[in-house]
Amino acid sequence: MSTILKATLASLFLAASAVAIPTVASAASETADAAPPPPRLEPVPPREGYIWAPGYWQWNGRDYKWASGSYIYARRGAHWVPDRWEQVGSHWQHVHGHWEQ
Repeated sequence: MSTILKATLASLFLAASAVAIPTVASAASETADAAPPPPRLEPVPPREGYIWAPGYWQWNGRDYKWASGSYIYARRGAHWVPDRWEQVGSHWQHVHGHWEQ
């Protein structure tokens, strides 16, 4: 395979990957009446070209279940804002992790 073809395919792959990952997805999607447990500590080694998106508690309507963290591709000029729970009145809302510029 020629170098130009390889470079073109790599560029198309990167462009498609960037489109598939939303830049900001901070809308709250889950609401719970009970506060989430404290986050779990997940020690992970650094990995070149990736960042660690920490795990978080998911609400299933009855109780919380831990969703383990994972590596995601690093984005130049942006930083990852982890998933979190915010108290709104007497309820808790899950705010999805997202990239910020």
